[in-house]
Amino acid sequence: MIISIIKYGMGNVASVKKALDKLGFPSVITDNPDEIRQSDFILLPGVGSFAVGMENLHLSGLVELLTDEVCQRKKPFLGICLGMQLLADYGHEPHKIKGLGWIRGEVVKMQLPDHLRIPHLGWNNVQVVGLDNHFFSEFSGKDYYFIHSYHLKAKDSEDVVLTADYGIPIVAAVRKNNIFATQFHPEKSQNAGLALLNKVIKLNAQM
Repeated sequence: MIISIIKYGMGNVASVKKALDKLGFPSVITDNPDEIRQSDFILLPGVGSFAVGMENLHLSGLVELLTDEVCQRKKPFLGICLGMQLLADYGHEPHKIKGLGWIRGEVVKMQLPDHLRIPHLGWNNVQVVGLDNHFFSEFSGKDYYFIHSYHLKAKDSEDVVLTADYGIPIVAAVRKNNIFATQFHPEKSQNAGLALLNKVIKLNAQM
């Protein structure tokens, strides 16, 4: 199995590859359409602005390719941080812009109680939601590393599998068919993050 780590100028690719190497999953950092098509699994990491992320995907010619591979061909997919947010219908960072539209919802700036700072930075625990998400039960209550100022407001509650609390409920992870994505950084979340990466990739590889 080969994992394509999508390179589109939004950082975070080297630490993701290092985590995959540690787990023994072969991967390549790439924006090459042929390599992406030939891979068995697609991973979209990223940090930064929603608008810049979408612009870079368009400039790289990757929007149509990724949509075809993931939504039509049903190739297993994992998004991380910005890579989760870009799945939404729209983002508002710094203005309203159309996203990939794979997960219904919008990405908006967090409106927090006065005593809490933006960004949501550091360790926070997650909780499983939904009666059918037993797959994720072992991760409930564990801490993962977050860094973000905007969050996904999902329209379909059944797409949400993990949440966190930072004065407001935060969507920590979503899953829809072959698509899985996290707002937190599993590659920076030590053993708990590696365990989640390992289980998600192995599960999707069997689909």
